[in-house]
Amino acid sequence: MTTKTGMLYLCGTPIGNLEDMTFRAVRILQEADLIAAEDTRNSIRLLNHFDIHVPMTSYHEYNKYEKGRVLVKKLLEGQNIVLITDAGMPGISDPGEELVRMCRDAGIGVTAVPGPSACVTALALSGRSTRRFAFEGFLPADKKERREALSELQEETRTVILYEAPHRLKKTLSELLEALGDRKLSMCRELTKRHEEIWEGMLSEACTYCESREPKGEYVLVLEGRSRREMVKERQQDFLEMPVSEHVRFYEDQGMDRKAAMKQAAKDRGVAKREVYQALLLEE
Repeated sequence: MTTKTGMLYLCGTPIGNLEDMTFRAVRILQEADLIAAEDTRNSIRLLNHFDIHVPMTSYHEYNKYEKGRVLVKKLLEGQNIVLITDAGMPGISDPGEELVRMCRDAGIGVTAVPGPSACVTALALSGRSTRRFAFEGFLPADKKERREALSELQEETRTVILYEAPHRLKKTLSELLEALGDRKLSMCRELTKRHEEIWEGMLSEACTYCESREPKGEYVLVLEGRSRREMVKERQQDFLEMPVSEHVRFYEDQGMDRKAAMKQAAKDRGVAKREVYQALLLEE
């Protein structure tokens, strides 16, 4: 007889206010065979509050492969397991991504019990553009990877959302200002809690603000994307400073034929195609 496999539930939990717990989340946790928690010491308070008495096991960043194999085995044996983190949705800057992949590879069903997410909550409260956004999470700790991430963000036109711990906030704000220049920023802390705070201003002002008071609590930074108009102006200026022949060759090197390259160069420089042609004759 074939044993029916269990289901892995990714269960969102409150990011601050316990009243944000959904009825479905409580029910799924009550009905589970096992709860895998990022930190059982934190999660026990949540479970006790909602009178949930289900066995727990730890599943975190440092045991995600070894414990993941144990959980997959239990799921294959038919147990239903709920994955929770300290706050928010599992897998979003929290453990969970690897376990989901392992379950998919093993043919185990995975579903979500949606709940609060700090990044989306902060975005909605920020007043920044919500049509297009990029979630960066925590910047890499490795210096080289961090420089690369900041370099990539220089050209990002979407609203950027980052997480940061209080003891690293000042350094991160300074690095963002140096790498990206001054931009509008919303700093969100203690979301949904009694002392929720949404600070708005420029990056440079945020650096000054944090020098005058010690940051407390986890922060979500919502940063304005780079202006497309500004990027176009800068690119056009770069092209105007370039000889026409070099400008045309730039596009030819990308695979364009000469006619198409001349047309694009003319567009970049804001002139007629014939002017590019005449300039090429003079340069040649």
